[in-house]
Amino acid sequence: MKKFIRRTIFLLIFVAGHSVCANAQFKDQAFTQNYNAPNDTTAADTADVMFSFKRFFRGVNHKEPLKIGTMFAGSTVFIGCEQIYNKQYWKLPLIYGGMGAAIGLGIHTDNPYYYAGAAAIYWAALMDGVVNYDKSTYPQPGKATLYSILLPGLGQVYNGELWKIPIYWGGILGSYHYYSVNNKNYRRYKRIYNEATSTSTEYDGPISSETALYYRDVFRRYRDYSIVCIAGFYLLQAIDANVFAYMHDFDVSKDLTLEIEPTVTTSADSYAFGPLNPGSVGLTIGLRF
Repeated sequence: MKKFIRRTIFLLIFVAGHSVCANAQFKDQAFTQNYNAPNDTTAADTADVMFSFKRFFRGVNHKEPLKIGTMFAGSTVFIGCEQIYNKQYWKLPLIYGGMGAAIGLGIHTDNPYYYAGAAAIYWAALMDGVVNYDKSTYPQPGKATLYSILLPGLGQVYNGELWKIPIYWGGILGSYHYYSVNNKNYRRYKRIYNEATSTSTEYDGPISSETALYYRDVFRRYRDYSIVCIAGFYLLQAIDANVFAYMHDFDVSKDLTLEIEPTVTTSADSYAFGPLNPGSVGLTIGLRF
């Protein structure tokens, strides 16, 4: 259980560090196109800088609209700023009080479960800020991305693509299963190899040091592959949520129309058609898909 708690805390720290560049639309010139309405200042996720403390604090003070990526990235360090921007000030005592009490009890009792409770409150505060950000606009690619970062598969729920959740969760859990198995075998053969090569004790086991060394390296390599697969499925579902939120309004109708009609063109400085301006006759082809 302690290993699970340590991994949970590590994952939250990873999310905090990763959030500054979590979605590509917050990075410098990640997209030159703007897929949002010109007057939509809250849903436009394209930014000219990766992160700006000036914009973050001006947004928290409600002096200018704050993009969801900037809000989330800043709030991973300045906890509670999401609630301030969303004007839900009453939640701040719950967040600070809960985290402070959990950390204090953890220090006093030396019990790691209290630290896990503080990490859970921290995660819940970040999730709450994303959930309550600009509910009037749907879909928001930034919100879909952050949903997937905080909880794999939640971005697909936000986009209404529930059928993808078993695919990603199956990949993540399957990869974790192989990680656990390979790590267990790696530790086993590592222990055998250390015992077989130790000069302080006499080893008489059935597995030689050369065999133990071979399998130790094999299972370590497979364990590392499993970690890569876990990270790959995690990143893939976040990218998927972002892309399909952008393409939510893309025309995917079955209207495939080919229109061909005759046309007459003239020179650019005259619309007359005659001996002095013969122009040309041809076909205009229009394709709708």
